[in-house]
Amino acid sequence: MIEDDRKLLILYGSQTGTAKDHAERTAREARRRHFMVKVMAMDEYRIASLINEKLVLFVCATTGQGDEPDNMKTFWRFLLRKNLPSDSLSQMSCGVIGLGDSSYLKFNVVAKKLHKRLLQLGASAILSPALGDDQHELGPDAAIDIWLTFFWNKVQTMYPLPPGVEIISKDILSPPRFRVQFLTYEEEKDLADEVIEENRASLETIPEIESPPSQASPFKARMIGNEKMTAKSHFQDVRLISFDVQGSKIEYRPGDVVMIYPQNLKETSTEFLKLLDVSPDQKFILHQEDLDSTLPTELPQPCSVQECVERYWDIQSIPRRSFFELLWHFSQDDIEQEKLQEFTTAEGQEELYSYCNRPHRTVLEVLQDFPHTTPYIPFEYYFDLIPPIKPRAFSIASSPTVHLGEIHILIAIVNFKTRLQKPRLGLCSNWLANINMEDISKIPLWVRKGSITMPPDDVPVVMVGPGTGCAPFRSFIFERASRNIVRNYLFFGCRNKCGDFLCSRDWLSLVNSGMLHLFTAYSRDQEHKVYVQHKILEQAQLVWDLIEEQGAWVYVAGNAKQMPIDVRKAFLKIFQECGGKTDQQAEKYLKNLELKKRFQMEVWS
Repeated sequence: MIEDDRKLLILYGSQTGTAKDHAERTAREARRRHFMVKVMAMDEYRIASLINEKLVLFVCATTGQGDEPDNMKTFWRFLLRKNLPSDSLSQMSCGVIGLGDSSYLKFNVVAKKLHKRLLQLGASAILSPALGDDQHELGPDAAIDIWLTFFWNKVQTMYPLPPGVEIISKDILSPPRFRVQFLTYEEEKDLADEVIEENRASLETIPEIESPPSQASPFKARMIGNEKMTAKSHFQDVRLISFDVQGSKIEYRPGDVVMIYPQNLKETSTEFLKLLDVSPDQKFILHQEDLDSTLPTELPQPCSVQECVERYWDIQSIPRRSFFELLWHFSQDDIEQEKLQEFTTAEGQEELYSYCNRPHRTVLEVLQDFPHTTPYIPFEYYFDLIPPIKPRAFSIASSPTVHLGEIHILIAIVNFKTRLQKPRLGLCSNWLANINMEDISKIPLWVRKGSITMPPDDVPVVMVGPGTGCAPFRSFIFERASRNIVRNYLFFGCRNKCGDFLCSRDWLSLVNSGMLHLFTAYSRDQEHKVYVQHKILEQAQLVWDLIEEQGAWVYVAGNAKQMPIDVRKAFLKIFQECGGKTDQQAEKYLKNLELKKRFQMEVWS
C-alpha cells in the first residue's frame, strides 16, 4: 500500500505547449515511482491551494523579452503580491524546470525569477533550476534529463518506497494515455444525427456573445495575398502573406503576434498513412484513459485517421529521446530493438545526435527506418509517441488602421539541405507557401499580445530590423503614418538591394511621403560587408540626439544569433563617444532605457 503523502503536483506555463509536453513526460516518470500526480497549467490551478502542497515541480518557458507565458500570468501576479507572508510556502519542497534559448539576452529569466520568488515565500528548493536550452545540439533535454536524474534521487530519499515496493521498470510498457474507439458506419451515422439535433437545439436558444478567437477556438481565415518579396535568383524565398479576418472579432495593435496552426503537407501525410494498418477514412473517438492527460481540443470528435495525421501529429518534428524510450517496446527484431534501446541510454546520446539532430531526421523518416518495429505500433500509442503540432508565432506586419480587416506576416520559407537526400522543409512556412488562394482552405489563427509595445505618439522611434525583423516595424510605421506622425527612423539590412530588399515599395513610398527616414545596409553589394550596426554608427550623432534630446524609443527585431549583440554594442559605443560616458555609465544608461521600455528587443532563433 502506497502512502497518501506521495503526491506530486506539476504546474506548467508556456505559449506553445512545450512545457506541457515536458510536464506530462515527467508525470509518467513519477508514476513509475508510485506517485499520485496532478498536471495542470498554472492559470488553471486554484492558487490558494498552493499552501497545502508538499511537493511541486514547475515547468515554465520564457517568452519575448523575458516575459512569462500567457497561461502563467495570473499565477505569477498572485505570487508577486507584497502581502504574502514570507513563510507562505514553508511546507513545500519544489523544483523548477526552465525552457529557454541562450541566444536571447534574458535566457530562462522566468524560471530564475520563479525559483527566487518561491524561496522568498519559504519554499525549499530540491535543486537549483534546470535551464533547458534550445540552442544545445540535443535541445533542452540535454540539461533537463541530467537534472531530473538528480531530482528523482533526492525525491526518493525524501519519500522512500515502502518495503517490498519497487520502481516500475522501463521494460514494462505503460498503458496509453488515450483509448481509441473505431466507429462502424452505423455508429458514425448515429453520431451525425446527434450533432444535427444539437445544432437544431442551439438555434432555438439565445446565442451567447462570442469571445475573440483563441488557441481553443481559432478563427479560420482565408488567405488573400501571397507575394514573393525576394528576387527569383535569390537563395531565400520570403513572402508577404495576407489573411482576411473581417468578422472575426480579432483586434490587434502594432507589436502584437498572430499564432497560426499549420498542417502537414499532403505528400508528407500520404507517406505516413502508408505506415498505418488502418484506412485514412476510418473515423474514431478518443477516450481519456490517463486522468492527468486532457483530450486534444485540436481534434474533432469523431475524427478521421487522415484528419489526425494532417492536422495533429507533428510527423516532421525531430524525435526526442522519449520517443525511442517508447518505440523500442514494439520492435519484433533484435537488431532494431537493440539500436532503439541504445538511443535511450546516456552513452548513446552522441549516436542519437548524429542520427537524428545533426541531419534533422524527422519522426516519419525514423519510423520508415525501422520496418520491423513500426508495423507493430498500436494506433493509440501514436498519441504518446508523436507530439502534437504546435502553433507558430509571427510578428504582425500590418496596421489595424491602414489594413482594415487584414493581418499580414512576413515569412521566410524554410528549405535547406543536410546529408539526407530530401531537403528539410519548415512545417508552417511551406504549408502556407503551398496554399492555393482560390480553394476554400482556411488557416486557423488567433492573436496574442506581443512583447514589444508602441511608444507615445509625441516621441520619435528608432527601429533596427534586418531581414524579416522589419515585420513589426511595417505595422508600427504604417500605423504612425496614418496619424501623420513623421519621426520614424528605420535601419534595414539585407544581402543585396536587388535580391532581398524586403517591402522596398512600402519603405520608398513612406520615404517619399515624408513619413520615414530610411537607412539601408546591403551586406554583399560591395567588397567589405556592411551591416545595420555599421549604419547605426554612421548616424551616431543623429541617434544620440534622438535618444537623449528628443526622448526616442528604440526597437530591435530579427534573428537572435549575432545581430542583437552587435547592435547593442553599437548603441553602447554611441553613448560613450557622443554622450561622453564610460563603459560602466553606458551600460547603466542602456539598462535604464530598457527599464523604461525605451529600448526593446524582439528576437527569434
